[in-house]
Amino acid sequence: MTRTAQEAGQEHDFRLYTEVQHFYGRQMRFLDEGAVEKWAGTFAEDGVFEANTLLQTGRPAIENGARETTAKLEASGLQRRHWLGMLEVREQPDGSVLAKTYAIVYTTPRGGKPAADFSCSCEDVLVRGDGEFRVLRREVRRDDLSAA
Repeated sequence: MTRTAQEAGQEHDFRLYTEVQHFYGRQMRFLDEGAVEKWAGTFAEDGVFEANTLLQTGRPAIENGARETTAKLEASGLQRRHWLGMLEVREQPDGSVLAKTYAIVYTTPRGGKPAADFSCSCEDVLVRGDGEFRVLRREVRRDDLSAA
């Protein structure tokens, strides 16, 4: 049985919250460790990745974009780490899950000190596929860039 608590008029599903936290832990580790194919595999086949002026539609386009970015970082001797927090999770009437987070992205030059590169807000629509979550739509809004 799922434990729930009533807070501010909303019911919270702690099992779902924990499952989404685990999903993000795996997903961001895939990206930060350069496992681009595994990271892209966490998106639905027709998934959408939108970040300010960037729009990628479909898993192959999302994977190619991540592969290019990963190659540039590696060639520059940079390690990137994504830190997600302030997670809000809400199951939707259609069974999808709306997940909102803040993210801070750190970049560390080889042999150097880490620095916060940018911060952003993220909003995902998650759906289940093959018994696991898949990102159907991700909207990332970097705080330092305009929306359009």
